[in-house]
Amino acid sequence: MPPTVKFQKDEIVRAALDVARKKGIDAVTAREVARELRVSVGPIFTWFETMEQLKAEVYALARERYRQYIERGLAGEIPFLGVGQQYIRFAREEPELYKLLFLTRPGAAGGGAMDALRFSQDLARESVMRIYNMDAATADRYFRDLWLVVFSFATLIVTDDCPYTDGEMSAVLTEVSLSVCKAYKEIPGLPEGRFDKDALFRELVQR
Repeated sequence: MPPTVKFQKDEIVRAALDVARKKGIDAVTAREVARELRVSVGPIFTWFETMEQLKAEVYALARERYRQYIERGLAGEIPFLGVGQQYIRFAREEPELYKLLFLTRPGAAGGGAMDALRFSQDLARESVMRIYNMDAATADRYFRDLWLVVFSFATLIVTDDCPYTDGEMSAVLTEVSLSVCKAYKEIPGLPEGRFDKDALFRELVQR
């Protein structure tokens, strides 16, 4: 009769996620996960042929945790501002998972920052289209522009080099959001990149 496997697959993945949360994805080794579970490495390789397979599961679970933050932001009074605030909160509360999702090169364990951006766009697209009265393409570009701002703040946070308060970061997000939304609404062809930037800048600097 074969021996009973004490740990199920999801328990091993959660233990690996805990290791990643505390020490980073590079620390997710068979030895570290086994130590987290207080067992030998045997149960891990009952479910996973390689550690890269386990790391891919950790990445998927980290994305799901990130999704929960973004969904809380979308439920806020000003959804897009809420998304930015929750993104920053995720970076502050889960710095190692943030690094895994947004600061890791694409590979077997995950898709990298651009994949995470597209994932974020998919979560926010419908809300942005509805609230800001934009088509899908414009909503995606609008989200991209604002995401680049919050990405900068979040990266400063996870590298322990952010001098800005939450209030200051929210103010910047509001300013950029308003500016981009107004520009996309009032400058024909701007979202598609079909506009005369030289003429527009000449007009602006003369005011």
